[in-house]
Amino acid sequence: MNFPSNLRYTKDHEWLLLEGNTAIIGITDFAQRELGDIVFVDIPTVGKSLGAEEVFGTVEAVKTVSDLFLPVAGTVNEINPELDGSPELVNTDPYGEGWMIKMTVSNPADVDGLLDAAAYKALVGE
Repeated sequence: MNFPSNLRYTKDHEWLLLEGNTAIIGITDFAQRELGDIVFVDIPTVGKSLGAEEVFGTVEAVKTVSDLFLPVAGTVNEINPELDGSPELVNTDPYGEGWMIKMTVSNPADVDGLLDAAAYKALVGE
């Protein structure tokens, strides 16, 4: 399983890449494997300001639907347009083409409170 060291992680299996005060967010390799084949991604929160751990959307796999939780507070600016026609990108490239949202982070220092790669790897038992 892949745990890129340049990302931060949540206990809810989202990852975050911070670039200035903009964050790119998706679900982890572990999460997509647990969910199985992803068939739909629903993110109705563009333009909304949300708090940390609030639901920003859902991901639907063949057998289940899971909520997506925002790692830190901020405003959702963009949804990955490729996921509309190709939700399987979350399975095939969760840290690249399968990203889900870009957001403006309210307080970039909050990212420091998320898990690093080693802590997330320990959390999922790898």
